[in-house]
Formats: sequence, structure tokens, C-alpha cells
Amino acid sequence: MPRHSASLDLATPERIAETALALVDEGGPEGLTFRTLAARLGISLASLQRRCTDLAGLLDLCTDHLAARLPEIGPGTGWAVATETRFTSLYRLLTDRPGLVALRGSRPWLGPNLLARLVEPQLADSIAAGMTPEEAITAYRRMYLLTLGSASFVDHRDPEAARTATRTALAALDPADFPVLTGNLAAILPAMSDHEVYYGALRQLIHAADPGRA
Repeated sequence: MPRHSASLDLATPERIAETALALVDEGGPEGLTFRTLAARLGISLASLQRRCTDLAGLLDLCTDHLAARLPEIGPGTGWAVATETRFTSLYRLLTDRPGLVALRGSRPWLGPNLLARLVEPQLADSIAAGMTPEEAITAYRRMYLLTLGSASFVDHRDPEAARTATRTALAALDPADFPVLTGNLAAILPAMSDHEVYYGALRQLIHAADPGRA
């Protein structure tokens, strides 16, 4: 019989994902390397690479592990409520993990859990509510891109840093050339990290797409 590998017991997909996410939380995107992860797990580099061959595979493992936390919406929930619940849950998941968002960059956020908990039920609900498949995917993409973009461009765990960076950039502008930007800091700076900017925009998209309004 083949000898049982204790390393593979230590390198379960769940443990790899949780440990990798912890490393990113502790040290930022640069804190995650295969060598550091293998050492934290207490396994060899070769054992880790048997589970996920490269960084792309590791990131896929992490994102799908997180996607398992997205809620399952009960039957009979109204389209608008179900839609807002799904996308705000995704937004909170992403804003809690800015390092992972930065590492993934432009890679698509796909995986069995994300497809099963967000994409498939959202499209199915939209079609059941009266949208054509084309309308359903268009509405989904608008809300998905809003969510991903809103989470990607600001580290919401450090909102003061976002406001400080914006204040510094605007302070370097010539007020004669940029009177609106330099003259409205009190309005601009809070909006850089205000979650309500996202929530309000999402509700506008939901209101515009809601089949029930017809």
C-alpha cells in the first residue's frame, strides 16, 4: 500500500486558503510567497505545489474559499432584495481582504462557490423575474463591475490613508487650473472611503433594472 503523507493532511485546501489569507492580512500582498506559506503550514514546498501548482491556482483556492461565505438566498425572496443581499455580501467580503484583491488584479473572480452562490442564482432569479438572458447578464455585469471596482481602488480597512493620499494629491494642484477640485476638499475627501457611495450606486442600478417596476 502507498505510504500515507502527513504533509498532505496538513495541506488541506481549507487550511492552505486560511493560512494564505492570514499571511496577506499580516504582510500585505508581498507577504504571500509559496516558501513562506509552506513554512507556516509546516510542510515542504513540493507538497504545497502538489495542491496548487502556481500563484494563480493558490489565489483561485483563496477566493473560492471566501466565496463559500456568500449567503444562500431563500426561495420567495423578492428580486431586488435578493440582488442587493448578494452584491453587498460580495462587497463586504472583498473590502475585508484588500491584499487579496490587489494580488488578483484583473484575473476573473470565478470558482465553484462563486458561481453557485452568486452568478447562477442571480441570473436565474433575473430570468424568472422577466428579464431576457441578455438583460440578465447585462444587469449582472453592471453590478459586478461596480462591486469589484468599488472594493479595488480603496483599502477600506485604512480609510484615513485613502483620504490622506487624495488630500496630498489635490494640494499639489494649482487652484487656478483646478478650482473645483481644490475648492471642495470637504466634500471630496469623505467620499473617497464612504461605503454609502457604493450602496447608493448599487441601489440605483437595482432600481433601474428591476423587472417588477414594469
